[in-house]
Amino acid sequence: MKTHVKALVVGGGAVGTSIAYHLARAGWDDVMLLERDELTSGSTWHAAGLLPYFNMSYATTHIHDYSIKFYKTLEAETGLDAGFFVVGNLRMAQTDVRMDEYMVYATTAESCGVPYEWLSPAQIADRWPLIRTDDLKGALYHPTDGYINPADVTMAMAKGARQRGVTIERKWQVDGYEWTGSEWRVTVTKMVERGGNLVPSDERRVITAEHVVTATGNHAQRTAWLLGIKTPAIPVEHQFIVTEPDPALVDWRKTNGQHPVIRDADAKWYVREERGGWILGPYERNAPARFRHGVPDSFRADLFPLDLERIEEEYMSFIHRIPSSEEVGLKDDFNGPICYTPDGNPLIGPAPGLRNMWLAEGFSFGITAAGGAGHYLAQMMVDGEAEIDMASLDPKRFGAWQTTDWAVAKNEEAYEHVYILHHPDEERPAARPLRTSPAYDRQAKLGAQFGCVNGWERPNYYGPLDAGPDFDHDARSFRRGGWWQYAVEEAKAIREGVGLIDATAFAKHRVTGAGATAFLDRLTCNKLPKVGRINLTYALTTRGTTRTEYTIVRHAEQDFYLVSAGAWAAYDGDFLQKAAEDFMAETGQLVIVQDVTTQWGVFAIAGPKSRAVLAKLIRDADPGTALSNKRFPWLSARQIELGMVPVNAIRVAYTGELGWELHHPIEMQNHLWDRLMEAGAEHGIRPVGARAQNWLRQEKSYRAFGNELGRDATPLEADLPRFVDLTKDFAGKEAMQTLGIRSKCVTLLVDGPDDADPWGREVLYTEGGERAGRLTSGGYSVAFGKSIGMGYVKPDLAVEGTRLKVKMFDCLWEATVTCDSPYDPKNETIRKDG
Repeated sequence: MKTHVKALVVGGGAVGTSIAYHLARAGWDDVMLLERDELTSGSTWHAAGLLPYFNMSYATTHIHDYSIKFYKTLEAETGLDAGFFVVGNLRMAQTDVRMDEYMVYATTAESCGVPYEWLSPAQIADRWPLIRTDDLKGALYHPTDGYINPADVTMAMAKGARQRGVTIERKWQVDGYEWTGSEWRVTVTKMVERGGNLVPSDERRVITAEHVVTATGNHAQRTAWLLGIKTPAIPVEHQFIVTEPDPALVDWRKTNGQHPVIRDADAKWYVREERGGWILGPYERNAPARFRHGVPDSFRADLFPLDLERIEEEYMSFIHRIPSSEEVGLKDDFNGPICYTPDGNPLIGPAPGLRNMWLAEGFSFGITAAGGAGHYLAQMMVDGEAEIDMASLDPKRFGAWQTTDWAVAKNEEAYEHVYILHHPDEERPAARPLRTSPAYDRQAKLGAQFGCVNGWERPNYYGPLDAGPDFDHDARSFRRGGWWQYAVEEAKAIREGVGLIDATAFAKHRVTGAGATAFLDRLTCNKLPKVGRINLTYALTTRGTTRTEYTIVRHAEQDFYLVSAGAWAAYDGDFLQKAAEDFMAETGQLVIVQDVTTQWGVFAIAGPKSRAVLAKLIRDADPGTALSNKRFPWLSARQIELGMVPVNAIRVAYTGELGWELHHPIEMQNHLWDRLMEAGAEHGIRPVGARAQNWLRQEKSYRAFGNELGRDATPLEADLPRFVDLTKDFAGKEAMQTLGIRSKCVTLLVDGPDDADPWGREVLYTEGGERAGRLTSGGYSVAFGKSIGMGYVKPDLAVEGTRLKVKMFDCLWEATVTCDSPYDPKNETIRKDG
């Protein structure tokens, strides 16, 4: 066994072998993989081997697409048949709403170049007569995927890895990780068979590695414990059954190829053929999480007892859909652990707080994702960044506040929701509310309907207080849902009067120390603000793309307050801390980074009457001028008093109206909320939720991190040159300039359907039918009375007046590139004096 390697991959399932293979293919010639048992002995061995394209995530769609294409190349490279049966994937719909879901998904797939077809019930019955179609609305068909043998594809990737120089060692368990400051010391123990169990021997070794990747599947909790971090990756039971041969299927096969994989999403199951019979895999309610504190040593390639009562409903619906299966007996059953995360997507990327430690955990669809995960993670490790934005899969999207009980509840919910309608505005209820700002109860009494951001409860909109018992506050839709009319009124309130938004979930960091100025000046691409002023700026990746966005408030020469997106608090904090450590090691100058998110609440007050509301509360020697442009100009910050509350006030508004952000001690939040609502009563103040705010910021072309801003586009491609100071040196500058302008961010006004708006995941076409780009945000504009969206197009199309087409609900709708900040392009409203 080697004792020093460049990269050590821990875990020999499909994900681990793919990572080892792709690291070697990317040029790393000293890679070793360790497996505590045998290759494929984890969840890989009992996986059903399906390769579904379907996923609402742009990044995950790319990952699945890469896997499906990559697996088809393995036999030519390795000589091993990967067991890929390209039989197609038929996803059926029993309702019009389900067809809406497929159409929302399909436009995202189209933006990634994924082929698909629409089929009517008659077409389904004609091509696959074993399927009952009289109660179907239609189906989405992917002709290029199907299913694969998990063990075969894993062994093919393992052989490909060995051919490229990877060393694979079996029966070695990792028992300790130690970072020396330049490399990892990994303690491993030889595992031996004893009485049918796998137990540690007395043989131990230490391996040093520059990089470590963990792909430990069901053992993710043990991995996290060894590393001293938290992870929500916990397995959930997944059972499937295999039937005896179905004579009708066997007869059909005599004159046809293999039957496609079929999914009846409304019935919550998938089915594929297996040796003339069927494999039925349900996603039922009440499937329990397992191994919340780690996998017992006695559990190897084992299974749990089948719980047929739990899947009775799904089994009966399977018989309904394929009537010939009613007389077919059961041949085999499987009930094994599949690792999940709270949102159902894997954890891929750097571990929080650690150097050169990479996680690839929580793969509920591991076979589907393994190829792409290995490819894009290898890009991150070797090149510094992947070609697609992987932030949505970053392990730090779940903060340190997470607990085991929370992860269990959310993972069980994620399992149950595999086939529940995935509305773009869905809000899943499990383990909520958990993180609440003090004003939560006050907002709830006013009709607030909450969303969840990084665990925080945040009002999405405010519903009617006098609603009858039949009013569904949670009414969701792929078109304009029950909440839409209330968001419209809230947006109008800010444009015409005054609104109050709870923005407490914002991530907030304080950066101080003798080296704070030099550190932030190097880290970010814009000029630093003067004392008492603010600036919007970006930190870049090594490839020159946008790593994160900060609003920087400068309180003193070496005292900065950084505000960033609430969903990315742990992501931003980890980045800041590591960058500060690197800066101090290089320069010897002190930089202190503090996460102060939970110390400060934030209210955003905005609208033409916002100054009048604050004027009633401000305590100042000359309250009449305290909020004027002269004393409190746009893009400045001041320490003020509102009633009895000391407030760090920032004159900026994400809505594009006259307004302020009021950062206040969180323990005083209720007092401030009450005073603001009282002072605003005569001005018609209205509490406003995040959905109206999202529409309003698009009218101003304000880019949002995770939408328009991310690790696949530079600030210049986001068309933000005014926030990039090319006269100074900053991290990523040269790489940004080298990339050039590959695409460009634009705002579009859309003449869409009367009952729907874009969600920000739609494909764009030229009038000539060529793919032009994609939307990254979407919604409704109260200022223009039509749909609005933002997105990226080819640079030559990023010209005001360019006419494009946006794909919504399988139709092309007119979309016109408008000017930047179509509402109040000269910022006259936001700069209004008083």
